[in-house]
Amino acid sequence: MERESQSQRLELEQSSRRDFLKRGGKVAAVSALVGTVVPRVHAAEDNTIRLALIGCGGRGSGAAANALSVPDSGPVKLFIMADLFENRIALSHKALSKEFGEKVDVPPERQFLGFDAYKKAIDCLRPGDVAMLTGYAAWRPVQLEYAVEKGVNVFMEKSFACDVPGVRRIMEAGEEAEKKNLKIAAGLMFRHSPARQEINRRIRDGQLGDIQLIRGYRMHPVGFLGKKPADVKELHWQVRNFIRFFWVSGGLYAEMDIHQIDEICWVKDALPVTAMGIGGRAPSNTDTSQNFDSHHVEYTFADGTKAIFDARYRRGCHNEYAVYAHGTKRAAQFSGHFSRPATHIFKDQRCNEDNIDWQAERDPFTEWQAEWNVLIDAIRNDRPHNEAKRAALSNLADIMGRASIHSGKLVTWDEAWASNFQWCPGVDTMTDDTPPPLEPDEQGRYPAPSPGEWTEL
Repeated sequence: MERESQSQRLELEQSSRRDFLKRGGKVAAVSALVGTVVPRVHAAEDNTIRLALIGCGGRGSGAAANALSVPDSGPVKLFIMADLFENRIALSHKALSKEFGEKVDVPPERQFLGFDAYKKAIDCLRPGDVAMLTGYAAWRPVQLEYAVEKGVNVFMEKSFACDVPGVRRIMEAGEEAEKKNLKIAAGLMFRHSPARQEINRRIRDGQLGDIQLIRGYRMHPVGFLGKKPADVKELHWQVRNFIRFFWVSGGLYAEMDIHQIDEICWVKDALPVTAMGIGGRAPSNTDTSQNFDSHHVEYTFADGTKAIFDARYRRGCHNEYAVYAHGTKRAAQFSGHFSRPATHIFKDQRCNEDNIDWQAERDPFTEWQAEWNVLIDAIRNDRPHNEAKRAALSNLADIMGRASIHSGKLVTWDEAWASNFQWCPGVDTMTDDTPPPLEPDEQGRYPAPSPGEWTEL
């Protein structure tokens, strides 16, 4: 298949992963799925990297689009698809087939459905292929462990675990992958932005002076969860609305804000030792989910440096998506809009557009595309590439903040790391007949944190 035109590529790169399926149109018919295991295929004569897309929603489909768009990479094919829900596979398959034609080679016998579909998908891969773990964070640790056991490379989306035991499993699987020389890419894609890499180099060179304060913001509307329709299965409702439930995704703060938390740790080149958080819901909030709509965390590092992070997910309020760093000499904006990273160094502490002293060039690829360019290159040329540990540690910093917000208590790194709390201890062996971990009250609302009374570590 010929490479897509320049205009098509730019259109793709300027679109968020989660919007990919919207561009693919609606599904006219749902493809038939089978539950049988396809034997592992051996094809030493062909250097095609085969992808197993495990989680076929917007993020997963967008990631597959990036994988199939790596320039000058040699042959890459989408070969297997798996999901908990039939319609997600069908919609994703239609959209990706329309976009990439023969690069999508997933007949019904390589489409797998159900809680154990990830095993069937990974069993079809060969050494050198990639398991794309792009579904729900609740199953990220067990899926990563299985992929590493089977000796295949991994791309895993954020977030990586819902609780601390899951974080430790991610790290342990990453260590096993290191022993096997497997490549693991983690979906903290901003680490692959040349603009952010360059400003980070300048920060390390001392152009801001000693870092005194880091500020992060993620403020934009996120729709609330309504009451479950009577004809929808409770377990399916919770999984489909994953960002609304702590046991499926870690919740809104852990799932959405890990990017800014990771950038804060990257700027400081350290991990926080404490987190103190505040959060809540507006009186008018009708959300039935477990989430707060406003979050604030003050992170403290070992040398006393502070980082603050604010998130608000309400309409009619100030919106902002950025990370700033303040040094003894001057300030910088480390990041901004998704596809137009506002990466500047200012003349002093005033973070205004008319006060910019240096500005990074625009990245040649979106961060999503860049992370796949790096992964495929590492596989083709056997370069070291294992982001599991760094991803897990940023995830733990994220969980620290969430736990402090929800409990109303100061949380230390050591306390968080030692936690054995699990949202859903039996999640690895869940089936479609497993009772849902949560039940709504008579108003259709799910248990939400009450600071001073809530515990999640």
